[in-house]
Amino acid sequence: MNKGGLGGGGGGGPTAAAAAAAAQKQKTLLQRVDNDIGSIVDNFSFIVNVARVNDPPVRNSQEAFMMEVRASRMVQTADSLLKLVSELKQTAIFSGFASLNDHVEQRTEEFNQLAEKTDRMLARIGEEAAASLKELESHYYSSAQRNNLLCENHEPET
Repeated sequence: MNKGGLGGGGGGGPTAAAAAAAAQKQKTLLQRVDNDIGSIVDNFSFIVNVARVNDPPVRNSQEAFMMEVRASRMVQTADSLLKLVSELKQTAIFSGFASLNDHVEQRTEEFNQLAEKTDRMLARIGEEAAASLKELESHYYSSAQRNNLLCENHEPET
């Protein structure tokens, strides 16, 4: 995932055209859902309205045929909805991966920036520690107490 370089890593997010195409596709799919559901409701309502028994056998045959036609349309519309659901699932999965990849790239960039900041802080702390150590050594080597200890340790015995 890491692009190797520090600093700028080229975008990689969706372009405006891709976002517009995705929005248009979503709008089209939602219109298809509305149309298919409306068709199922209309056909079902027609079947319920026609589903009464009349005396003339010819009229019953005509109504039965119309009910079969409407039921067939309902089945076709339901099949269309199933295909639409499958397409929506595929779209959600693939757009989900794109979104996930964008999120991973964003987090990687954030972590790279944090790593750079930490490296700079550690370098600064190291420099400050080296300067403080040098100052302490200077004070130690120039202190009178150290000189007294050195003199006591190197006095000749008589």
